[in-house]
Amino acid sequence: MKSWITYNSNCDFSIYNIPFGIYSINGGKKRVASIIGSKVIDICELFKNGYLVEFPELNTSVLENEYLNDFISLGKKSTSKIRKKIQHLFSNENYGLSKNFEHQQSILLNELEVEFHLPIRIENYTDFYSSMDHARNVGTMFRDPENALLPNWKHIPIGYHGRASSITVSGTNFCRPMGQTKAPDAENPVFGPSKLLDFELEMGFVIGKNTELGNAISTDEAADYIFGLSLFNDWSARDIQTWEYVPLGPFLSKNFCSTLSPWIITMEALEAFRIKGPEQNPKVLDYLSFKQDFHFDVNLQVSITPEGSEETVVSNSNFKYMYWNMLQQLAHHTVNGCNVKVGDLYASGTISGPEKGSFGSMLEITWRGTEPIKMKDGTERKFINDNDTVTITGFALKDDVRVGFGKAEAKALPAKVK
Repeated sequence: MKSWITYNSNCDFSIYNIPFGIYSINGGKKRVASIIGSKVIDICELFKNGYLVEFPELNTSVLENEYLNDFISLGKKSTSKIRKKIQHLFSNENYGLSKNFEHQQSILLNELEVEFHLPIRIENYTDFYSSMDHARNVGTMFRDPENALLPNWKHIPIGYHGRASSITVSGTNFCRPMGQTKAPDAENPVFGPSKLLDFELEMGFVIGKNTELGNAISTDEAADYIFGLSLFNDWSARDIQTWEYVPLGPFLSKNFCSTLSPWIITMEALEAFRIKGPEQNPKVLDYLSFKQDFHFDVNLQVSITPEGSEETVVSNSNFKYMYWNMLQQLAHHTVNGCNVKVGDLYASGTISGPEKGSFGSMLEITWRGTEPIKMKDGTERKFINDNDTVTITGFALKDDVRVGFGKAEAKALPAKVK
């Protein structure tokens, strides 16, 4: 496919993509949008100008909306057809909208002139721990290297319920968190700003339909419940986490902020990038076994940009490194009857590959701060400094088909110390 909207070959938002998000202009009404190249497509204006008449389920209340939840709730049968229609409208083979410059004025907007918003209303958020390389690295650092993985790790997709209210859209800066920390040689903890602020390279998947309390989702059904994927940075305060996480897991060390990219990439757009995952040994229990390949070859990169300086790439990783896949995560999450809602967000957990250059956190990259990394401006980083901007990007590429994710980016501001 080719589009009459021009873009270069390494553009994230080719006509093969057609993601969905929410935008506004100058504080105006929020609307459902897509994007090709650098042109944001106002889907509400497409509807108002008669380009989506074959979709009676659409209306202005769905499309002129703060979130995508109502749009997603139309179901994949509808949203997939709407996505394909948008592809057709903007392909070289269609001459309607491409020649109607008056309609283009209201439908197409410059990416740099609009504001993007959190794309979904997130009532529930779960963070998994599904990268074996990451789990092994952390276990080696903090426990016995010979028994880095806990006994349950290869039997259960480990996860915990996180805080949904502090998930923010890319571009939303945050203050360094405060909390209790305790030095190894100290008798008592102290209170103050975290000194070991870290990023966590993750992917998030969005639930596309509801279930009732008491019903489980099998691995055979799970793909139908996943609307799409976004980049995710689950910021972490490692020193606060070390002191608080036993016995109930992270709390203040994780709930202060997470960063989500503004575009949700549909599963249809990612179909060509499905691959076989790693062999799981020992054999999983029956409810976690699956038939279809559901790992994805998505290149991921993390960079740090000190204030007033240039960015330094600190990680090149890939979503394919996950041990547990999304089908298993969702099946495990619901096997006890836990219900899910449209817009619920599930994060992969930190994505790390087998080599240092593919690790997904500063904790691993600098090996708990013992091996600082050099920035291009000559400074060093053990963890994230005040006014550093961390940017996560991602794209899938096969032959000439590229589907990108945009970016999840935020700056760490100094703590609000009273």
